[in-house]
Amino acid sequence: MLGLVPARTACSRSSGLRPRLQVAGRPVTVAAVQAEAGETVGFSVLGSIMVVRAGAELHLGTRQQRLVLALLLARAGAPVSVTELVDLLWDEQAPASAVNVVHRHIGELRRLLEPGLPTRATGRHLVRELASYRLRADEQSLDLLKFRSLSRLASRALHDGDPESALRHSLAGLRLWRGRCAAGLEPASRRHPAFLAVEAERAQAVREAADAAERCGRLGAVLSPLRQAAEQHPLDESLQSRLLLALAADGRQAEAVEMYRLVRRRLAEELGVDPGEELREAYDRLLHQRTQPGRAESPAALPRPAQLPPGLPAFSGRDALLADARAALARPGGPRLLAIDGMPGVGKSALAVHLAHEFAAGYPDGQLYVDLRGYGREPVMSPAEALRGFLGSLGVSQEGIPAELHAQAGLYRSRLAGRRVLVVLDNCRDAEQVRHLLPGTPDCLVIVTSRSRLSTLQTAAGAHPLPVGLPGVDDARAMLLGMLGAGRGAADPAAVDAVVAGCGRLPLALAVVAARAASLPPTPLAQIATELAREPESLDGFDGDDPQTGLRAVFSWSYQALSAPAARLFRLLPAHPGPDVSIAGAAALAGVAPRVARALLGELSRAHLVSEDLPGRYRTHGLLLAYATELGEETDSPAERAAAQLRCLQFHRAVR
Repeated sequence: MLGLVPARTACSRSSGLRPRLQVAGRPVTVAAVQAEAGETVGFSVLGSIMVVRAGAELHLGTRQQRLVLALLLARAGAPVSVTELVDLLWDEQAPASAVNVVHRHIGELRRLLEPGLPTRATGRHLVRELASYRLRADEQSLDLLKFRSLSRLASRALHDGDPESALRHSLAGLRLWRGRCAAGLEPASRRHPAFLAVEAERAQAVREAADAAERCGRLGAVLSPLRQAAEQHPLDESLQSRLLLALAADGRQAEAVEMYRLVRRRLAEELGVDPGEELREAYDRLLHQRTQPGRAESPAALPRPAQLPPGLPAFSGRDALLADARAALARPGGPRLLAIDGMPGVGKSALAVHLAHEFAAGYPDGQLYVDLRGYGREPVMSPAEALRGFLGSLGVSQEGIPAELHAQAGLYRSRLAGRRVLVVLDNCRDAEQVRHLLPGTPDCLVIVTSRSRLSTLQTAAGAHPLPVGLPGVDDARAMLLGMLGAGRGAADPAAVDAVVAGCGRLPLALAVVAARAASLPPTPLAQIATELAREPESLDGFDGDDPQTGLRAVFSWSYQALSAPAARLFRLLPAHPGPDVSIAGAAALAGVAPRVARALLGELSRAHLVSEDLPGRYRTHGLLLAYATELGEETDSPAERAAAQLRCLQFHRAVR
């Protein structure tokens, strides 16, 4: 172990220089001694604060303790008074013990950073100067100082007429940032002057990087940091103007125009001003195509995604719906959006994929597909997540994708402009989920499926509705035979008809039973039909090997999306006699006013858990009634179900 003694020529504590020690009579820096002992300490404040000692990241303690360290790091060697630290830690009246608490946090940080060093050792990173503290560091140990050093080199190179070197140094400095300064310590990190000043340095570095990139004809190289800075400073016109030019130089004129409109509206709404000269001049350059030449890709060079899932080999029937879709798209100026809706398990996705494969040849620039998880066991997919996937498939690098949803949608539409692409948006929750996923060009075709009625897409986007109902008996029989194989079905046509009846002609139920029959080849089809007929009010015969594909699971996703009052009415529906229920009958069943019952039935109808076959009369599919019965027995007390039956009987006696 080397013997360390303070050098007599050591600098004063207020000089700001690194402390010096003597090793065998030779002065060295503390960093050198720590490196010799494997105890180097690295500090990061350009993002979440982080300290690494001897290669291991340190746990920095409580939020207050991390705030103290963050401010010392942001000041990068300048003194921070105890009073300022107290003001940072307490927004309102500080307690009487505030100063002692600050000292205690400093002590804890010292023990973390330099365990074993005496309190008054001259080699400490954290030193006290009268009523202040400061943190000793250099550009090798603190990312902020390294960033400032690279920014100075970039500014000097730009001033000396060397934009290539300026751009290289600028990008190296900007790569040190991992997020906002002192990220994770909000709101203090977003309002304290020290942190805001560091963020301002970053914005200035981005401006200089953009200026250097423009001189080099390489504006695309700074597109990602420009996006981040412009998002954090939405009213900074100098950043917005540079981003506009970078987008245009990268061949994204449509997105640049949309961005200008957003900025102009933001300036008007928040500041009551019009864009200034710099932003207007950049927009004028965009309109007259006077940007520096970029690397815009030609449409022929863009990727051609082919994402459609395979269609069902046994798809049959639906002739009327197929003819309706073909006729709608064949009309001059016809719709370029097909909205498919229907009850759970009725075959919406199968129809959409079949249509997509049929129409794919007319869209040679590719096919995009996404399951939006609007209904299912996984969380609903956000429009931003879907756009990121689509943009990646269209050749946009992940770092080139903007953070803001509107900007992502603008970039997506720009990528589709002038191209013929087919887009399938399967299993959407509502119209809002797909609004940003619709192309802006009439050359593309979109097919949307949902369990909810998408009437908003009809009025706002000109969608052509394709409501999917139960197939007819002949179509249902053809579906089942296609899955079973004609040989097995032909052997017992009566059993085929019995299975179709037991499944209520619901395609998903037919598929589950067909899969079960295929897994039990010795079992006669008639036996399966008998089992279904024996328990018509049970879903036990429709459980597949995967519980997530059984009828209970598929029905549950629609049920779970209901409001509590609508879910309660759905559970009570099996108590109502007869094939359908009126609004007044539903009101009596649930014990609510007729206007409330009308609204609840409307919610169930939009979710396709009931259907309004006749005006004011609502019918529920037999398998859905079986599911509602199970739910009622699990959820509602016998007394509550008996009370609903009694109200229903009293209602029907009164109307006789």
